Amino acid sequence: MDDAHEISARDRFERLHREIRTRICLLDYAPGTRLSEADLAAEFGVSRTPLRRVLARLEGEGLLHSVQGVGTFVTDAGIEALEQTYRLRLELAGLVVRLDPVMPDAATLAGLEALAGPTRRLREAPDPRAFAALNMEFFHLMLGLIGNEPLREVTERMYFQTTRIWLKSVFVSRIDLRHELQIFEREIGETLDALRLGDVQAAALIQRAHLSMSFQRLRDG
Repeated sequence: MDDAHEISARDRFERLHREIRTRICLLDYAPGTRLSEADLAAEFGVSRTPLRRVLARLEGEGLLHSVQGVGTFVTDAGIEALEQTYRLRLELAGLVVRLDPVMPDAATLAGLEALAGPTRRLREAPDPRAFAALNMEFFHLMLGLIGNEPLREVTERMYFQTTRIWLKSVFVSRIDLRHELQIFEREIGETLDALRLGDVQAAALIQRAHLSMSFQRLRDG
């Protein structure tokens, strides 16, 4: 019973962490936003103790910062400040095939296939937040190909430090969202082709190439 309670508490913690992190990365909580512990505790039906643990974890991941006596705020960062992070993500993508790669299962392939339709429909009425949400789904599917736990943790952390910067830049720049969606659709197709052949190395190289080009377009935009 105690073990079941512990697992349940851990699951609730992870779900709360993922939900707040997603809101930060989709700009539902914009940079500079002060997060109210009381409001969050009431919304999620939790006490402040586990909530504070979640907020502390997000602060450790660089998404929040706390000011004593004032509150907890969503962090901000510009493209220039995150250039080193993007370069590290490129290197991490190359490590996937060298450190315990995982062969894709049927669920992973089905998940990737399921992204094609929404991406195509989104091109008719482009929406930056919806696009960012699809990209996040794609990232999580690809994360499942990483069998090395430390590599997976670092890759995940780096992704969530940079993804909201892309979304923020779309709102203030002249990035052609339809063109970005075309490229994303092509990336999904190329990745699927590689994984259907069981070629994780090719899939990792495709992801690395698209990440590099995405950052270059972000800088140019």
